[in-house]
Amino acid sequence: MTSRILHRMINHAYPVAVGGEGIEIIDSTGKRYIDASGGAAVSCLGHGHPDVTRAIHEQADKLAFAHTSFFTTEPAEKLADKLVGSAPKGISHVYYVSGGSEAIEAALKMARQYHVERGEPQRRHFIARRQSYHGNTVGALSVGGNAWRRQQFAPMLIEAHHIAPCFEYRDRRPDETPEAYGKRAADELEAKILELGKDSVIAFVAEPVVGATLGAVTAAPGYFKRIREICDKYGVLLILDEVMCGMGRTGTLNACEQEGISPDIMTIAKGLGGGYQPIGAVLLGQHIFDAFTQGSGFFQHGHTYLGHPMACAAALAVQEVIERDHLLDNVKAMGVHLMDRLQDRFGNHRHVGDIRGRGLFQAIELVQDRATKSTFDPALKLNARIKKEAMNIGLMCYPMGGTIDGRYGDHVLLAPPFICKPGDIDTIVARLGDAVDAALKSVA
Repeated sequence: MTSRILHRMINHAYPVAVGGEGIEIIDSTGKRYIDASGGAAVSCLGHGHPDVTRAIHEQADKLAFAHTSFFTTEPAEKLADKLVGSAPKGISHVYYVSGGSEAIEAALKMARQYHVERGEPQRRHFIARRQSYHGNTVGALSVGGNAWRRQQFAPMLIEAHHIAPCFEYRDRRPDETPEAYGKRAADELEAKILELGKDSVIAFVAEPVVGATLGAVTAAPGYFKRIREICDKYGVLLILDEVMCGMGRTGTLNACEQEGISPDIMTIAKGLGGGYQPIGAVLLGQHIFDAFTQGSGFFQHGHTYLGHPMACAAALAVQEVIERDHLLDNVKAMGVHLMDRLQDRFGNHRHVGDIRGRGLFQAIELVQDRATKSTFDPALKLNARIKKEAMNIGLMCYPMGGTIDGRYGDHVLLAPPFICKPGDIDTIVARLGDAVDAALKSVA
């Protein structure tokens, strides 16, 4: 049958997903796939959770939609209370959107308007990091540092500036301690601010744990505390993108908790609603809210479906299940088990250079040579080969290709549901090992 959908890959025949149970998705032939990537770090509760589907049904029976220029709704208000109650220190309010890219777009505009409201309209620059990803809309793509995604759209992107990622495996010198490297990497931000003009920068945007573009990379010790100091020194807002790494994925509800800092603005999505409804949010500090309140009195932004009652009801149910069932404890425990199994299977693999991550957000990086950390030729599309081999044996994982300049290598991201058990982790790693070896054999 000819599809009328413009699929992500036009000449690829996709299986038809017809059902989901727990950590598995089922296609129209009855084949089951372990969802070891949570789709794209989305399905934190797996598939078909009865408490979430019940909440969606109950909300649909009451009210499916009410435009936020006329009404607020009970699920939206309850969800906001819950999110602020568990947010980093200083966060006071929530702005709803329908996904991660929308959240970043809103955060960028919110940051710019904050400075305008305070009488600093000259601030115009955003700084982010190379080999980052913040979404696919124009503003989000502009601040993102994924060169391949940016390449063909470069003429239409807004101006943004990028510094190096904090990536010990690739960039720490042999004579540096992790702490010294973290300070050196963070100090690039101060240098860039001074280069652009110390009162001209709006915000610095970063993922506390870098997602699929770099592959579950955690920052060096002290890096984010130094970043926070630099931002405060120059009046630059710190926007933390927790769309992929947040909402419990790394073992704490907010990934930045483990860095000991609070952002001015934070974006969340994916695990917020667990894939049961499209939803994202921007969490903003009291000082951001106060600037709007004492200034124009409104945020000059908006979308039709923000604060959608069914989306908020689903997200509220997801977050209640995570809290009720103590699933963050399971994320921590299964995260340790996952790291142990990855080390057992790939620790001595001649083509695996690094195993990294936090909680149920981990990755392996593939290299041609462990000693030199040389990467595979991007033209080999090793990531696509791994994905194909994994799907053939009933495993969903998230392989990403090396950079177009060969600076960073292919990697495979794992982000299994929070409900997984030790046996599930064992099966995931075993199947991943088979898929990786089959893919490597095909490029040998």
